[in-house]
Amino acid sequence: MSSKTNNEQVFGQNLKRPLRVWPGIVIALLILLLRYILPAVFPELLILGIFGSFGCGIAVIVWWVFFSRAPVFERWFGPLLFILTPIAASLFLHESIAQGGQGMMFTILWVPVISIVFVLWATITSSLSTHVRRWSMIVSIVLASGVWILLRNNGITGEFSPDLMWRWSQTSEERLISHERNGFLGVEKTSVILDSVSEWPGFRGPNRDGVVKGLKIATDWTLSPPKEVWRRAVGPGCSSFSVSGNYFFTQEQRGEQECVTCYKLSTGEPVWIHSDSTRFWDSHAGAGPRATPTLHYGRVYTMGGTGILNALDATDGSLIWSRNAAADCETQPSGWGYTSSPLVVDSLVIIGIVGKLAAYDLKSGEPRWFGPDGGFGYSSPQLFTIEGIPQVVLMSQAGAISIEPASGKILWEYPWPVEDRILQPALIEGGDLLLCKEYNDIRRISVSLNGGRYSMMDRWTSSAMKVDFNDQVIHNGYTYGYNGPYLTCIDLHDGKRMWKGDRYRGWNILLADQGLVLILTEKGDIALVKAAPDKFTELGKIKAIEGRTWNHPALAGDVLLVRNSEEMAAFQLKQP
Repeated sequence: MSSKTNNEQVFGQNLKRPLRVWPGIVIALLILLLRYILPAVFPELLILGIFGSFGCGIAVIVWWVFFSRAPVFERWFGPLLFILTPIAASLFLHESIAQGGQGMMFTILWVPVISIVFVLWATITSSLSTHVRRWSMIVSIVLASGVWILLRNNGITGEFSPDLMWRWSQTSEERLISHERNGFLGVEKTSVILDSVSEWPGFRGPNRDGVVKGLKIATDWTLSPPKEVWRRAVGPGCSSFSVSGNYFFTQEQRGEQECVTCYKLSTGEPVWIHSDSTRFWDSHAGAGPRATPTLHYGRVYTMGGTGILNALDATDGSLIWSRNAAADCETQPSGWGYTSSPLVVDSLVIIGIVGKLAAYDLKSGEPRWFGPDGGFGYSSPQLFTIEGIPQVVLMSQAGAISIEPASGKILWEYPWPVEDRILQPALIEGGDLLLCKEYNDIRRISVSLNGGRYSMMDRWTSSAMKVDFNDQVIHNGYTYGYNGPYLTCIDLHDGKRMWKGDRYRGWNILLADQGLVLILTEKGDIALVKAAPDKFTELGKIKAIEGRTWNHPALAGDVLLVRNSEEMAAFQLKQP
């Protein structure tokens, strides 16, 4: 009896001992620092923040179970709820969260939030009654896990920041369809008169290098900023534009219809629409086609997100021929869909279909040849002339491959594997190539032809520019691209960094006559920067469109076209 009384007294004393909350508070502050504060200032530390928050989440449990002085029931029941509630919540998540981050988005979002909430609960209720503490613990953990059921993700930024909204809220696509009743209201199908030569025939301009010649603009944007000509809503998609005369072409999603659309450049008014009954969607970029239409002598060639290759009459959008390129090539879509912008070479239209080249007859659409499978890749074929020989180069998971356009014969291969290949190769004056290993390095290689055989030699490899999905522009011996989100200048002679500028994470057009880089940023700003190696100089910046912007800009004369998955706009660049 005496022993039992003593045990009860000891147990009672333990219950009255104050919680040791300071270790939990320290861990919670560390989570805030690693997961939210540091990545906001230094985006390259995001991965450290994600894994650091996981480690801190484990530390919270260790603190609570072994060092918190909490009653035994609370010490073990709390971690049990930690495990059970997210498992239950995961059964009801919106697919955009459940599938995001290769299925890790929910975990990445949930762990730091639940850890901080749990520490807050323990701190606030430390002096309250046992009954209140236990019920409030249950409510806190359930709410911190269950709130994700009420949300959806409209896509992520390049820094893996999700665009979270209430699950039931209307998307921009739904608002567009509701407004236009899933069509171009009041548009009479009229014939379009096209110029024989397109100002901006497709992806990244005439040579797919983002370089514009013959244009000079005012550089003092305080006095002469770009003037907005028009803006309008557009369906989702990552496509850019092609432009001919007073008409431009893009791709967008409208419900279950994947659309190729034509608009007037001067007003933004719709002209015609072509639709295919298909839809592609991923949790990062959202719905819609990814590739850019290609204009060639009165035809529009397009690649859809599910692998449909179309040839359309540019004057009215009527279908000339169509192929299911994905089925032809026996490929499966990657996580990002089919993204290759068609390339016209002589009598062929050439596409990259998940790291594999394929060629079709320009007039009939009949297959002409299929290249080898290089693994996953999202790049578009690039036409170069190396050692006097025209060749199509494609970047893929395996590295780079060069193909003779007419026959599909392999000219050379350069192995440099990486998980996701997104970017375009660049041709340097003198015949060398600039290649990227996404998120890692940039490399200059020499390609030479001797005795009928090609050989490759590495000139240099630099980690001073770790490009992810933003292509570069080259000017006077220097390349201007991105080191993460930062615009960066690299010396092409030795790969050394000349400067690292502001955080744009954007898409570049080089105005070669003035040595200027025109940038559309991920946040929808237009910026103007000097293409000079001595220092970073921003000449101007204005807000262009709202929302995450992953679409390349296009420039036709002095009119700059920009868009994202919600809206598009035209700006006239003032003359000097």
